[in-house]
Amino acid sequence: MALRFLSVLTPCSFAQLPPLPTGRRNVNMPKQITCVQSTQKLQPTINRRSANYPKSFGDYDFIQSLRSDYMGEMYERRLEKLKQEVRCFLKNKDQTLVAQLKLIDTLQRLGLGHHFKKEIKEALGIIASMKMEYDLYATALRFRLLRQRGFEVSQDVFNVFMDKKGDFMESFCEDTEGMLSLYEASQLAFEGEIVLEKAKAFTIRHMRDLKGKSIDENLKRKVEHALELPFHWRMPRLEARWHIETYLGEENMNPLLSELAKLDYNMVQAIYQKDLKPMSRWWRSLGLGKNLSFARDRLMECFVWALGIMSEPEYSYCRKVLTKVAPLIAVLDDVYDIYGSLEELVLFTDVVDRWDINAMEGLPEYMKICFLAIFNTVNEVVYDTLKEEGWEITQYLKKLWADICKSFLVEAKWYNNGYTPTLDEYLNNAWISSTGPILLGHVYFLTRPKVTKEALEFVDNYPNLIRYPSMICRLCNDLASSRAELERGDAPGSIQCFMHETGALEVAAREHIKSLISDMWKKMNKELISSSSLPEPLINAAFDFARLTQCFYQHSDGFSDPNNETKERVMALLVVGL
Repeated sequence: MALRFLSVLTPCSFAQLPPLPTGRRNVNMPKQITCVQSTQKLQPTINRRSANYPKSFGDYDFIQSLRSDYMGEMYERRLEKLKQEVRCFLKNKDQTLVAQLKLIDTLQRLGLGHHFKKEIKEALGIIASMKMEYDLYATALRFRLLRQRGFEVSQDVFNVFMDKKGDFMESFCEDTEGMLSLYEASQLAFEGEIVLEKAKAFTIRHMRDLKGKSIDENLKRKVEHALELPFHWRMPRLEARWHIETYLGEENMNPLLSELAKLDYNMVQAIYQKDLKPMSRWWRSLGLGKNLSFARDRLMECFVWALGIMSEPEYSYCRKVLTKVAPLIAVLDDVYDIYGSLEELVLFTDVVDRWDINAMEGLPEYMKICFLAIFNTVNEVVYDTLKEEGWEITQYLKKLWADICKSFLVEAKWYNNGYTPTLDEYLNNAWISSTGPILLGHVYFLTRPKVTKEALEFVDNYPNLIRYPSMICRLCNDLASSRAELERGDAPGSIQCFMHETGALEVAAREHIKSLISDMWKKMNKELISSSSLPEPLINAAFDFARLTQCFYQHSDGFSDPNNETKERVMALLVVGL
């Protein structure tokens, strides 16, 4: 059954199905609509809801029109030549320790780290055993570079910059570059690291007040950028573009690095466009965007989520799978959260859990379409993995889909029963419904060379490296979408649960949720060391998933309601070159 492909998911077969109920409306204006099921019996009237989601700005024709000149042997040859010259810089033993740290940091910020993984790892291995001079900027930079690569380095390296009272010396507030470096280093803190907590508070307090200080405009821009969102929390590809554009304006800019960064960015963008086009054709032929009009149609945004999780060029197949998974999750979410009746949702969850097409006869037609889309997509991934890698992953993938459906069902029951859970009760379920486990689960099974006992344990008890970024996703989503969801009459999120449980005002509730996000990042930082047994692609994907959610939900819900900021980011990643 696992590898059985169905021919029913074709545009022509959709035309043979009974039409879906029409006339969707605003949530606050319910209307009774008859749901037609496969038995053709008249069902009780069901109050359907619709969120009236806006359309995606990246439609099929727009995506198919994307073109890039940065493909071919000419660009590949130039790229390799520039990379070789940079390798000579990295291996130069005559450069100072500070110069070496700056070079590694610049390469990573420019988005070039994926070309020099081996060289950077070797260089940091040597740097880890070296002692630093009394230099705040270099000490903080060394600390951050080592920690984000999984090296064990103590917060005690900052003790020399503190006075007898245990506070950072005020004299350092004039060293803006050093303050910025210390601020970025403090974002790699573990739970309970008081020195780094003090470093964060100290640097924020002084960097927020740059009035009257004579500093370089580029440095001032970097400080403002970091205070808005630290480097450790930012989506790497977007940050690479921002830093390339900033780097071009610096006096000590290295023309070699500048050329390599721009060329690499444009070539990677061309690869993204090449990946996106067949996904757009797949989504159009699937027909869910057209036939399930109540659900979000977000193929282009979903592709950005996929490249945000797996941005490196060589992960093309994994990006494509995630691009298929993500819009199906969005449809599922709208089925459970907006459209389906509780009775239908219970039946649908059981069908997914059983993973049996013969069990779906009692489902309404729109749910049949939804289940078959998931079933066929998963079986295609299973077939490809079996063919290419030699291992069969049906049991693992169907568990991922069953888990998210069960978590959606819990929220649907809360909503239908008018129940407001405690914050802990809400979060214990919401980290699964956040999409983190299912997306990162696919990454795990697509990047492992073979089946192991740990693979089964992975889906039975998700590791903390999956839990923490999933929690960050849920909390960021709630901060961004809370008011809109309340207006639609959706189930309460973390903010409402905390307010209901404690009697706190919304302002205080939001601050509490922000503190939880910060706590989750500290827990994740610790996982850089304690999760060393997990595959490196999964570790990177988990952090990048958290960064992606910070980006999409920074100011508003940029996924459900794409705004100008979201459009600018998507255009920068996929359309507008450097």
